[in-house]
Amino acid sequence: MIYFQLMFVFMRIGVFTFGGGYAMLPLIQREVVRNQEWITSSVLVDMIAISQMSPGPIAVNLATFIGYTQAGLLGGLLATFGVVSLTSVLVLVAARVLIKNPDHFLVKGFFKGIRPAVISFVMAAILSLYNVSVPDMKSGGIMIGAFLVFWKLKIHPVPIILCSGMIAIFIF
Repeated sequence: MIYFQLMFVFMRIGVFTFGGGYAMLPLIQREVVRNQEWITSSVLVDMIAISQMSPGPIAVNLATFIGYTQAGLLGGLLATFGVVSLTSVLVLVAARVLIKNPDHFLVKGFFKGIRPAVISFVMAAILSLYNVSVPDMKSGGIMIGAFLVFWKLKIHPVPIILCSGMIAIFIF
């Protein structure tokens, strides 16, 4: 029954998380690391890095990777289906409402409330994965360097991740 479990866990993650893949990270961590114990926090961090380098949304990539590690190709497909199926329907409904009523005070107010909540989810993901990702000063240096290069120079994440990996090979 792992197949249905994967699909329903990721369906719940997709439906109950607003704000995209990064906002889903705390819920993904809680579900797949703590509740289901499918992977460890360390493996999740590695999967996040791979998902960031892979084309496509991070939540879809994570669902695919986690599903695949737990139940092979069918597990990956069902986890991916779970994370996008109901969410796609909700996006279509929301798009219709937004197109018809973009200036309605309820629509504007709703989105003004969602934005800070989404940022809080991203911050929660960062804080919950920080100790696993940055266990020492060398890792902290890589983190700060990668952040500055990304933020100031606006370089795409893939070369930053690859360079960070290469640097780590030499300093660890």
